[in-house]
Amino acid sequence: MTITEDTRPALGLPQIQSLAAADMAAVDALIRRRLSSDVVLINQIADHIISAGGKRLRPMLVMLAGHAVGQAGPDHHQLAAIIEFIHTSTLLHDDVVDESSLRRGRSTANALWGNAPSVLVGDFLYSRSFQLMVELERMSVMQILADATNRIAEGEVLQLLHVHNPDTDEAAYLRVIERKTAVLFAAGTRLGALASGVDEATQQALFDYGMHLGYAFQIADDVLDYSANADELGKNLGDDLAEGKATLPLIHAMAHSDDATRERLRSIVQDGDASAMPEVLAAIRATGGLEYSRARAEEYAEAAERALDGLADNDAVAALRGLARYAVQRSH
Repeated sequence: MTITEDTRPALGLPQIQSLAAADMAAVDALIRRRLSSDVVLINQIADHIISAGGKRLRPMLVMLAGHAVGQAGPDHHQLAAIIEFIHTSTLLHDDVVDESSLRRGRSTANALWGNAPSVLVGDFLYSRSFQLMVELERMSVMQILADATNRIAEGEVLQLLHVHNPDTDEAAYLRVIERKTAVLFAAGTRLGALASGVDEATQQALFDYGMHLGYAFQIADDVLDYSANADELGKNLGDDLAEGKATLPLIHAMAHSDDATRERLRSIVQDGDASAMPEVLAAIRATGGLEYSRARAEEYAEAAERALDGLADNDAVAALRGLARYAVQRSH
């Protein structure tokens, strides 16, 4: 990856997490306070998914964006919690739609409690996020988040249209990523800037950073589904294939294989035939699908870094640059 010229090096993930530790502790405390319900099942399911680990990347982006352009405080903590609630809600809904049994190395909520409770607790988290938004009494915040959640819902439906669809091309794949992943990254970084009181141009720069980072992160994630160690990844390898989802490595393979191989791959996507994983991997390797997909992820990561070029240099900006690099270099 091209290294953007700046006066301090990008930070690695442990340094970034250390830099954000105090803020993230405050965000986690707020999340746990505001998760509470007098309905016991809500507490059980919400705690299961919130405590499942993960890097809390989206709320961390809110905090880092705020510090990158000014001071960050309680409003940023609340916005970070809102972003995490929205994200967690989408995870609960996704696992039901995808019939997933494993996430972050643990059984999914729907595998433990069933589909109906998982969907309804996802709805609770969505509605709780909007309660937190209203408390901030800022129409601009509500506008950004209302738009983002609507786009995410569109992305869920759009992805559904492409399940078991071998005609899904790269452009269609990227449209799903924009709505399902990138818009929430971008909303978080824009809100971090907004809460720090900066001008529209600076907010837009952080929004652009978040959008490009979201693309990079998801494409890299889809590469890992065909290349990672299953224990490190925390989910079953080949899940996308089993669900009939054609992600970029496979889309590239279908576009660049001979006719016979292409027809076989199309049939595998239509059937969601996970047992055909060795054939799919062979076709992906033969066409350079992983290398192509990694290169596309790196292009987006580089664009994310470029979006930061106009910002004054500080530790938080170095952390944001580091996250762009981490997104495409991680193993899980």
